Amino acid sequence: MRAFVFPGQGSQKVGMGADLAAASPAARAVFEEVDDALGQKLSAMMREGPEDALTLTENAQPAIMANAIAVLRVLEQEGGITLAEKADFVAGHSLGEYTALCAAGAFSLADTARLLKLRGQAMQAAVPVGLGAMCALLGADLAKAQALAEAAAEGEVCTVANDNDPGQVVLSGHRAAIERAIAMVKDFEIKRGVLLPVSAPFHCPLMQPAADAMAQALTQTPPGVLQVPLYANVTAAVVTDPADVQRLLTQQVTGRVRWRESVMAMHAAGVDRFVELGGKVLGPMIGRCVTDVTVSSVVTMDDIVALAKEL
Repeated sequence: MRAFVFPGQGSQKVGMGADLAAASPAARAVFEEVDDALGQKLSAMMREGPEDALTLTENAQPAIMANAIAVLRVLEQEGGITLAEKADFVAGHSLGEYTALCAAGAFSLADTARLLKLRGQAMQAAVPVGLGAMCALLGADLAKAQALAEAAAEGEVCTVANDNDPGQVVLSGHRAAIERAIAMVKDFEIKRGVLLPVSAPFHCPLMQPAADAMAQALTQTPPGVLQVPLYANVTAAVVTDPADVQRLLTQQVTGRVRWRESVMAMHAAGVDRFVELGGKVLGPMIGRCVTDVTVSSVVTMDDIVALAKEL
């Protein structure tokens, strides 16, 4: 069985999608449609920068999605591969969940771009700059990370945001609490804590204003029928009903990304082949969660050609 997975924030970089757009009309069409939907030249920013503008969450989120969907469209149109026929499940890391839903037909490309632009703006606006922070805990499992977060909170928000793999957990919350957590890692037998270069504390209760904004947006642009079942971030379980998808997407803004558990659940369901489209971030995480699987990270035209032959 196969799962197609889609990366989250942090996989953006200047130049992303440029070679693919030069090589494929299908990719160019994706970038043009996203530009039109947003009323901005996002594709030019992806191609040329500046990097600080691309890194802004309101630009990074739709850019990462557009890049992944461009890879998918090239695979479908020029590789003769249909996602609905080749994938048993889809999943995405944080914003990648929207990409997965676009790939599965629940959202149009234009709607996905607009929803992610709004999501990025709402998440940035939810917490004043400098008040929140995130850190990656290296050499930490979920139990150690939760214990550290509870100890460091001291009445502030400090919680697990991403459970990525058996050795990497991300905390999110008030900056002072996150700094305390980094200072305390050795006390909890955690190898290292690294402050992340993010502009807001994602996936924690401080994001509630953004969750409220997304709830309203998803009421106006609800998901449609999924052609492929989704493993949801906040439950690490299969979801197929559009109403459930809508509810979980709202919860996802403040909830934990249960990526490790999602990978293990897909594996338990029979998935032995994971295909990451549009990035090379999730593949290594998957490999640390489950060992007896095949993982492909597909970004370039050469990657697409190779995958089309395998599938």
